[in-house]
Amino acid sequence: MSDLAPEERSPSPGEPPSPLRAGARYFCTVGRGLEPFLTREVRARLAATEVEYISGKVFFSTNSGLTMLKQLKSAERLFLLVKRQPPLIISSGSKGKICNELQRLVTGDPMCWVRAISIWRSLLELEEKPLPEVSIPSKRKTGENENIITKKLKIEQTLAIPGDTECQLEKQKNDKIEERKDLTPENENFQEQSENHGKKEIEHYQGKFTFRVSCRCSGTIAKAFTTEEVGRIIGIALIKQLGWKADLRNPSIEIFIHLNDVYSVVGIPVFRLPLASRAYIKVAGLRSTIAWTMASLAEISVRKNVGAVVLDPMCGLGTILLEAAKEWPNAYYLGADVSDSQLLGAYDNLKSAGLVDRIELLKFSVTELPLLSESVDVIISDVPFGKKFKLGKDIKSILHEMERVLCVGGTTVLLLSEDLHRNLQDLKESNIIWNSSKDNTNEFKIVKYVNAEEKHGIEENVSSLFQDHRQDCLDKRPLFGTLVQMECHKVSLGRTEAFISKYKKIHASGL
Repeated sequence: MSDLAPEERSPSPGEPPSPLRAGARYFCTVGRGLEPFLTREVRARLAATEVEYISGKVFFSTNSGLTMLKQLKSAERLFLLVKRQPPLIISSGSKGKICNELQRLVTGDPMCWVRAISIWRSLLELEEKPLPEVSIPSKRKTGENENIITKKLKIEQTLAIPGDTECQLEKQKNDKIEERKDLTPENENFQEQSENHGKKEIEHYQGKFTFRVSCRCSGTIAKAFTTEEVGRIIGIALIKQLGWKADLRNPSIEIFIHLNDVYSVVGIPVFRLPLASRAYIKVAGLRSTIAWTMASLAEISVRKNVGAVVLDPMCGLGTILLEAAKEWPNAYYLGADVSDSQLLGAYDNLKSAGLVDRIELLKFSVTELPLLSESVDVIISDVPFGKKFKLGKDIKSILHEMERVLCVGGTTVLLLSEDLHRNLQDLKESNIIWNSSKDNTNEFKIVKYVNAEEKHGIEENVSSLFQDHRQDCLDKRPLFGTLVQMECHKVSLGRTEAFISKYKKIHASGL
């Protein structure tokens, strides 16, 4: 079943598709935890419809062109959706049956390729980037090339996949059974007309494209086949179905296949390079998608005063400031760090991005900021974590200094490791004692524990009546005297997990 936009599912015979006018169906890969942010972004930036997300992917429809699609900031890669269906049924039977299911994934609906390629071509043509000139060989030559490549891939597949002969025989047997079942007197004419129309459309593209297949497999399918084996099976099926040529080095088009126990997705990358690979970043630091997401949470664009002051007191290579300044150019950006090498790298990035005049870099410590109290509107920072950073003892002084320079109503957005996040939660909780008043109302007051015994004694007196309500109130209480946590999002940094936490300063320090 094709998952292109509804307007594209049943074009009239002989009518050329108008995919961008009706809207095309796309999906983006995205870091875990950032799906809600990308969902909001595609709606706001692309006026997208039919938006939905699953873990690691966001699906949507839009009629935007390449220029607008390139502006997505929280996405990793963008794909034109060819097909999306439930996961392949992987039984304990022979590999031949599984091979047959894999081939049917790309050959079961030939017209979905016609629609997808039409949209892909339209995107390129609208941006005045024509497809590479490829000579169209004669029908005989095309057939010869197809046979040669098919034989070559079949030999490789046979060497790599035991029982491949069984796979081909099983496929032929199943195909004949399916044909006998489907060709009933009632639908025979309709199927013949559809197949003839599809073949004519596909012939238009034969010999024009070279391709390669990129696969990601996990779950049950990964136990049966490697990604390389899946790629070869899909490649052979496409050669037979569309007459394309395999080219692993410089293909005209790439086919992306993602198979797991939840879904099967087939797509075409819209751009060769990932959206997350920013051309203006010379020295890579924090992942650009995380940096942009943090900046988007900081509400830079809704500050009352024009030219809001945005500070990153541990700026490193300046990635957060770069992403913020590119998106919201009217603010004044200030970055600080104690490392000369980090500041030099940040300057190289600013120069590459053309932002030297909009972002000021200074060398000073986050625990001793040479700034006036309440002089900063927004603070955004990736708090360093790892073996070489020991911030356990300093985290209080760091947060107190951030609190001091932040203006009332200002926003702080921090990227925290799991340990730092847990430490801050413990700090916040340790400053709250719960009591039960005579009229059974919930009360709490901010105090400091004198010692461990006192803490233990107080906790024993906390009534179970208030335990359920306790966590809700904890989330709304200040981290320190004035910083209240507004949002917290767990995100993936690859091998590690982290938390993006957003705080607001509710009143002046000392009140």
